[in-house]
Amino acid sequence: MRVFYSDSYVIPLPEGHRFPMRKYAMLRERVAAGRASGGLREPRRAKDEDLLRAHSPSYLRRVVSGSLGKQELRRLGFPWSERLVERSRRAAGGTIDACLAALEEGIAANLAGGTHHAFADRGEGFCVFNDAAVAIRAVQAAGLVERAAVIDTDVHQGDGTAAIFAADGSVFTFSVHGEKNYPFRKGRSDLDVGLPDGADDGAFLEALSEGLERVLEGFRPQLAVYLAGADPFAGDRLGRLAVSKEGLAERDRIVLEGCRGRGVPVAVTMAGGYARDISDTVEIHLNSVLRAAALHAAGSG
Repeated sequence: MRVFYSDSYVIPLPEGHRFPMRKYAMLRERVAAGRASGGLREPRRAKDEDLLRAHSPSYLRRVVSGSLGKQELRRLGFPWSERLVERSRRAAGGTIDACLAALEEGIAANLAGGTHHAFADRGEGFCVFNDAAVAIRAVQAAGLVERAAVIDTDVHQGDGTAAIFAADGSVFTFSVHGEKNYPFRKGRSDLDVGLPDGADDGAFLEALSEGLERVLEGFRPQLAVYLAGADPFAGDRLGRLAVSKEGLAERDRIVLEGCRGRGVPVAVTMAGGYARDISDTVEIHLNSVLRAAALHAAGSG
């Protein structure tokens, strides 16, 4: 299975910053040591033409030139740097590459991505460019698919993704998330399932299974981008749900086998994860990648 990772995914942040940037390098090390190591690839750098299918020219100019305003940077949550721009281009390129690989082989993964709070004209919540939107628009522009779905299981609702695709009937957006968590003003996906604080494995998996059935059977996408967030985990600092690692592993099985059973190629992205112990976040992300790799191997055997 092809897995995309760039060293540019990790950039320096101010001391005490709450974003766990080093999780990407830790995850890459774990993947390299495991069964998915043979497929590690350097992702492309998303070009302006790729980004402009999902983002406004004025926003792209402000990001690239470093002219984002103080309020924009506050909402984004990252200080601007050239390395941030490179990281954001590579992360979006990684999801483009994962989608292309999935269309060829059934499944692939990007060891970053899931930046679902990025809107067409602004970034928010640690998300500069919306990689799922950029990637889906890229494969549509290439004539490879007509209908695509975003299956978002990050604990925070994918408000930017919902807004970008709000008037686009060719893309189905599905988000299962914490109802009272960030963002506090939710967007409107094609299907939103908001869970109460403290929701456990049973509630989470039931909501996911019912929603996934609507996506796969009702919409019948030709490609899915799966945001396998680690932050529904009970030990997540920002999650507010009570889903176990076993529950998240079952989530991966339900989504990936559900897509495979209906012949839907799927690109896996990592999305959020803020566990009190960063190794828990890395383990959850690793399990998602290994589940995908196992399915790929089974399909290739």
